[in-house]
Amino acid sequence: MDSQHESAPATRPPESSRSETTLRVNGKPHTLTVDHRRVLLDLLREDLGLAGAKKGCDHGQCGACTVLVDGRRVNSCLLFAVALDGCEITTVEGLAGDGEELHPVQRAFLDRDAFQCGYCTPGQICSAVGALAEAAAGHPSHVTDPATPSGEPVALSREEIRERLSGNLCRCGAYPHIADAVEDVIP
Repeated sequence: MDSQHESAPATRPPESSRSETTLRVNGKPHTLTVDHRRVLLDLLREDLGLAGAKKGCDHGQCGACTVLVDGRRVNSCLLFAVALDGCEITTVEGLAGDGEELHPVQRAFLDRDAFQCGYCTPGQICSAVGALAEAAAGHPSHVTDPATPSGEPVALSREEIRERLSGNLCRCGAYPHIADAVEDVIP
């Protein structure tokens, strides 16, 4: 092969494309120098060793990478880590806090056998925690009755739960058990 077609050796990006970023992950601050192109999912898995959030589609369509950013659920495969400087990130590993006791949604998933292969489970759990908080804060979904008073907590019917979790795919089809688990923790 002639030299003009050989690929250049991999090099580290110039410092101008990297920034110091501080994220508070599961209650602990982490300051890292991050490539501007690095997404949150890769930072969590590769730099911080938090393998709960999974890389599924890498396009924000499956929900396997769902985590909470400042309490709101997000697809971590779509967010540049540097854009989250100063944010609070909660992964499935951080839901229970420092204690031995599982988060109520984690416990309900175990009790209801709301998983099969388990690949999507961390994203499903984080999405359920976020959905519960959204409903409690009065955020409507596509199926919320328009007569529901604005800003009032939204009652989580089975239809509401299914709609709110529709961005998280389960290839094994554990959806009925997932909805049961979420129903079990509705306040």
